[in-house]
Amino acid sequence: MKRYLAIDLGASSGRHIVGHKGQDGSIVLEEVHRFATGMDQSENGLVWNVPRLFEEILFGIEKAFERYGEEIVSLSIDTWGVDYVLLEGDHDIPPYHAYRNDRNKAARTKVEGIVPFSKLYESSGIQGADFNTLYQLYADAMEGRLSQATDYLMLPSYFTYRLTGIKSHEYTNETTGGFIDAKTKTYDFGIIDSLSLPRRLFKQLSFPGENVGRLLPEIERRVGGNCSVILCASHDTASAFEAIDADEESVLLSSGTWSLIGIKSPLPILTPEAQKANFTNEGGVNYVRFLKNVPGLWINNQLRQELGLSQEDILSQIEESQYQERFDIDDPSLVAPKSMKKALDGALSSHPPKSNTDYFVSIYRSMGLAYDHAIKELETITGKTYSSVTVFGGGAKNVYLNRMIEAYTGKKVIALPIEATAIGNIKIQMEAIKP
Repeated sequence: MKRYLAIDLGASSGRHIVGHKGQDGSIVLEEVHRFATGMDQSENGLVWNVPRLFEEILFGIEKAFERYGEEIVSLSIDTWGVDYVLLEGDHDIPPYHAYRNDRNKAARTKVEGIVPFSKLYESSGIQGADFNTLYQLYADAMEGRLSQATDYLMLPSYFTYRLTGIKSHEYTNETTGGFIDAKTKTYDFGIIDSLSLPRRLFKQLSFPGENVGRLLPEIERRVGGNCSVILCASHDTASAFEAIDADEESVLLSSGTWSLIGIKSPLPILTPEAQKANFTNEGGVNYVRFLKNVPGLWINNQLRQELGLSQEDILSQIEESQYQERFDIDDPSLVAPKSMKKALDGALSSHPPKSNTDYFVSIYRSMGLAYDHAIKELETITGKTYSSVTVFGGGAKNVYLNRMIEAYTGKKVIALPIEATAIGNIKIQMEAIKP
């Protein structure tokens, strides 16, 4: 039996999932390894422990080969977008800055003083956000870190390189950075040159389904097996969208650390209205993911960890709360506070929560309100009314949150509590590894 290994890293946790085609044609999944990802606070601000993440990747591959051996015919890696590793030849240039690092704000101001955001959006169609790769790389330039760099690799491409020795620039993840012309699907060297960023960093793009090669000999010895390494849609949301075959009357909501809410569009939508609403045009597999990026379960997860509560604890008590207060989940004070509880106390100071449960009720109500606002903007921009919201990803399992979505949007919620990203990742592998 052919089995395929999806290595899916989210901003909070990572997982190794083995899949095969069932008798009914569906993809059958089995989780073989799960681990925390999470940012670290350092003297350089928030960073990723990339060497540790790679060790977890290797450990999970080893577990998959221990269980299934030569039945594993391929693997593929997806992660969140925008973050990358700088290299000088074959050597990393640490630190590995995380997208929530404070350094990005000053860089964004500098960039948009050179190239106005309207011009950036006209090209890439990517939302204005401090964490965009474009601003992060400019911060590296301001710090002198690019003078020695020969490459930058988005995280899934970096991990793929460490496994195979091949450097690649996969299209869907690259689009999250703000360098790709949405219409031509190529780097916009006009913008790159305007910012005096080195052209040598921007290599030829690769696309989902490409076979990169096989594991390096030293990796094979470490993990106890070998297989093909395929490029999936390596931005995790792009892979998740590949798993969803929703009605065109439904808005799609990828619900996790971030909430990505929007539609599959045949072409980018680069109108002034889309720019004003800060919608983003991210690369998909032969379509554009036209989305609003809304803070998702990050606030929930950070508060839950701070209070030492499980998600089950929260949901078992949530019906007891009558709390009605909401807050702006886009408030900058909630991006990366040292204490999420203190930040929420500030946001809810006019009517303070009386219990831990009140905080979570407020989070879910505030998320529902933000989704309603995003859907109304989407309907105005597209000139279309949608009848339902298809929710997938980890948040689809949260029944109370789904109720809040229905209450605030007035749309029917279709919850698909599936490992959408892993399914999409594996579907692309199956297409690439033909009999």
